[in-house]
Amino acid sequence: MGAALGMRFVQKVSSTRAFARIAPHVIPALDRGVHRLTRGRVLLSARMLPGVILTSTGARSGLARRTPLACIPEESGRSWILVGSNFGRPGHPAWTHNLLARPRASVSWQGREIPVTARLLTGEERARVWRSALAFWPPYAAYQARVEREIRLFRLTAMP
Repeated sequence: MGAALGMRFVQKVSSTRAFARIAPHVIPALDRGVHRLTRGRVLLSARMLPGVILTSTGARSGLARRTPLACIPEESGRSWILVGSNFGRPGHPAWTHNLLARPRASVSWQGREIPVTARLLTGEERARVWRSALAFWPPYAAYQARVEREIRLFRLTAMP
């Protein structure tokens, strides 16, 4: 009962506009630092939600960009869903632009670096995955309600 109550509290807090203003500046920096210090073994935000460190290539710069992100691991164990919610802020997050321009990337997942290919989900496939994302993390609905853009969903699939 205590864990469920705690999770509901975290979901309520993470749905607020104040959280959307503060979290993007604090959570990724903490995640990157702890991930680096533990050599990829620990991702703080993954204590609440599964997470990866996405390494994508900058769409304009061509430089490697490392971004800690919540993810929805799929049953195959070889693919992940990433939600470009940007905490309900107006613009698409930079990592989504990077994946659209250069879909080859990698994820650090459970201490392993895995090469992946990203694909933007559209149409009925996107609608189905969006429903499962809302069941997985209900605050995504509050994020979508605050923005006019359609939140981007990507499926990352491990390369053979």
